[in-house]
Amino acid sequence: MSIRLTVERERWWHHVTDVAATVDGLVPVVKGNGYGFGRAGLAIAAAKLSPLLAVGTVHELAGLPDDVTPVVLTPTFEPPASTDAVLTVGSSAHIAALRGWGGPVIVKLESSMHRYGGDIGLVAEAQRARLRTVGVAIHPPLAGSEDDHRDDIVRHLDEIDPSLDVWVSHLSPATYETLPTSHRYKLRLGTYLWHGDREALHLEARVLDTKPARVGELAGYRRTKVPGDGTLVMIGAGSANGVTVLPPDGRSPFHYQRRRLQLLEPPHMHTTMAYVPDSAPCPYPGDWVDLQRPLTTTAVDELRWI
Repeated sequence: MSIRLTVERERWWHHVTDVAATVDGLVPVVKGNGYGFGRAGLAIAAAKLSPLLAVGTVHELAGLPDDVTPVVLTPTFEPPASTDAVLTVGSSAHIAALRGWGGPVIVKLESSMHRYGGDIGLVAEAQRARLRTVGVAIHPPLAGSEDDHRDDIVRHLDEIDPSLDVWVSHLSPATYETLPTSHRYKLRLGTYLWHGDREALHLEARVLDTKPARVGELAGYRRTKVPGDGTLVMIGAGSANGVTVLPPDGRSPFHYQRRRLQLLEPPHMHTTMAYVPDSAPCPYPGDWVDLQRPLTTTAVDELRWI
């Protein structure tokens, strides 16, 4: 195994259940790579928190627990055969594609992100197409403050029928509690729910080999000049695993003994080549080095619960 995620089970689950206990209308999100945990296992955990479970696309519906109702967050032009899921529409084209499908839908209203969604007239359009509309969704961008996100949601409320649930995201539970009582809400939570206690999670990659190097030698895919006498360290993590340099300045995402490892060249496919000068601590083949990357974009080879 080359990339390993270690999770302190009790500490992690304590945070998750604490959040779930404070959010009325919680909808856990299990999408993409399952936030680093894998979708299948995380879906089982999510089913213990809520009867609803949000996934990214219709292609993520397979293998979910039988006792949850899945909610698909991304619009689709090809509805599933089953009507057990709740689908999302965000345009006239999405509504037309679902005409005749018998399952429930949520209508996206346009937020300041200007991605999916339209004005309130989209709700009536979905209803005229005989789509069973059970709610509306407002999805603020990541940028901005909590107050900005709340304002993005509240500005729509006067035009929303209170019989429809209002599905929101990118709000902390504390800000969610301050939404006007005129409507019923559901809060989609992913990163804050699963990654909220970062100290319970430890991501690392294994050193697969080392080689001595001298100043001026050329090495790597790009035949990069070695900056000084030291050691080339081959780490079993690269672009194929979603491992890249850190934005915005291209820093190395690897650390050893609390020191950032210098990259010889950017991560490539399944290996990253780092350089350690003779004056610095150097890992050996088989050692693990800390990896600083978002779990949502990292392919984890081993998930270890302790």
